[in-house]
Amino acid sequence: MRVKCVMCDDIGKLPDEAPLAKKLRNRPIHTYMCPICTDRIEEKTLARVATGNFIFRRSSHSIEKEF
Repeated sequence: MRVKCVMCDDIGKLPDEAPLAKKLRNRPIHTYMCPICTDRIEEKTLARVATGNFIFRRSSHSIEKEF
């Protein structure tokens, strides 16, 4: 399956049997992000968390209260 990263528009390839490929086929609202962009966002998020000014916003759902 050919996929396109939503951040950098890089075109990649996923095996048709992969769980992510199935999720992308069955639910078009889900998007694909390449590993490079995922790592870049993860690094920046961890840097923001380390500053102490980062607040996780959670909804008021009861399942998240247990989280």
